[in-house]
Amino acid sequence: MRRRALRDEPLIFERNPGRGPRGGYLLPESGIAPVAPEEALPADQLREALPEMPALGELEVVQHFHRLSQMNFAVDEGLYPLGSCTMKYNPRICEVTSRLPGFVDLHPLQPEWQVQGALRLMWEMERALAQITGMPAVTLQPAAGAHGELTGMLMIRAALEARGDAREVVLVPDSAHGTNPASATFAGYRSVEIASGPDGTVDLAELDRLMDERVAAIMLTVPNTLGVFEHRIVEIAELVHSRGGFIYMDGANLNAFAGRALPGAMGADALHINLHKTFSTPHGGGGPGAGPVAVSEALVPHLPVPRVVREGDGFRMLWEDGRSIGPMRGFYANFLILVRALTFIRGMGDEGLREMSEVAVLYANLVRQRLAGAYHLEYDAPTMHEVVFDDSLQQEHGVSNVDIAKRLLDLGFHPPTMSFPLIVHGALMIEPTESPAPEEVEAFCEAMLRIAREAETDPEVLKAAPRETPVGRVDEVQAARNLVLRWRAEEAWPAGVPTRS
Repeated sequence: MRRRALRDEPLIFERNPGRGPRGGYLLPESGIAPVAPEEALPADQLREALPEMPALGELEVVQHFHRLSQMNFAVDEGLYPLGSCTMKYNPRICEVTSRLPGFVDLHPLQPEWQVQGALRLMWEMERALAQITGMPAVTLQPAAGAHGELTGMLMIRAALEARGDAREVVLVPDSAHGTNPASATFAGYRSVEIASGPDGTVDLAELDRLMDERVAAIMLTVPNTLGVFEHRIVEIAELVHSRGGFIYMDGANLNAFAGRALPGAMGADALHINLHKTFSTPHGGGGPGAGPVAVSEALVPHLPVPRVVREGDGFRMLWEDGRSIGPMRGFYANFLILVRALTFIRGMGDEGLREMSEVAVLYANLVRQRLAGAYHLEYDAPTMHEVVFDDSLQQEHGVSNVDIAKRLLDLGFHPPTMSFPLIVHGALMIEPTESPAPEEVEAFCEAMLRIAREAETDPEVLKAAPRETPVGRVDEVQAARNLVLRWRAEEAWPAGVPTRS
């Protein structure tokens, strides 16, 4: 079990109250006469009283934030099995290259002749992603996956309007990511849900019924959010294309087959790639991310501007193109995420990327095999990079997937993705990725098996969990409706634990 932080860490504003100033630095006298605030600022900009800033030494500040960091979980501590999120390890070499002065000190308004290295990196990143996807062109602009979805759907709209065939509907499977219908709506389409078949993949007969002249595209996640590969993807693409529609492929789960199969060969017209997932840049914490979009020949004319183009031995930005959907963000992209991702791709190489996806699939199937029987598997189809169990066996003892997740925290593991996809009630969506050692995956499985046994023999232990974390069990519904950021310690903390004022 990992080391836990103390439960009595006060807010930084509550440290050193009334004990006088304690500074972390000392500056020499400036030799400049002080100016009274009222002489320098308008009256409406003056404070009535100075803020109560914490008076702490440097070491105290470092210790405070380090202790706070121990209250959280990180991939550096252990397995992060969030399904569909691909929470893999970010190699330190990726951090080193992204902090090189020649990259980190650039400004987006510098002239092109001063940033040839950065332009070349972006050009090479596009070529690498084109090769990995088997598609002719890529835009690096989108800042994240959902932004990439919107970019792809706007290009599809532009292509349809260019041929005088504006359409109104986008088909979205019931197992899709929630951002898919949202992105289609943002692009001006009406989303229509298409049901999954008994094997968890798109029902081809239902697609045949729905695919008419109103349908602009189908948005497919491959493999889908059940961890199942859409094994009829070529037939789906042929059907949609034959009726004038496009295939949008959600690439959030590309880690399952990168280096092994080509979305372009499957019939994809647009595919967003989460660099902050598949190619191991920092994930979570609100960003940053990157969601480049690879496109088929039909969409190349409508790529966003600006684009990097090569001219002889140099590179320049193409800012104007009458067929383009225009810019999707200011300047170009989250550049340092591109540096990290290209470092990862170059470091892995062709063989490494193939091994990456192989191990990701192997680990997911290891989890499936070890937990079979202990947890219910709604869709018993071949598993790719993730496997989706549910809590129906544990519900017989009054234990929910939330109880399972809370108990995992006590055992030192981050929970899997909960209650998603929506077509699996009480879902436990597990994606080990290829990053952990086999022993770590095995330890996670042992923890899950222990919880399954506890659900049968001592369910109250699960319902009271977590007990070993800095914050215990909370009322999540009430917390979401009535968020409290400060509270009186004597009302919330157990007896004997130091209190806050």
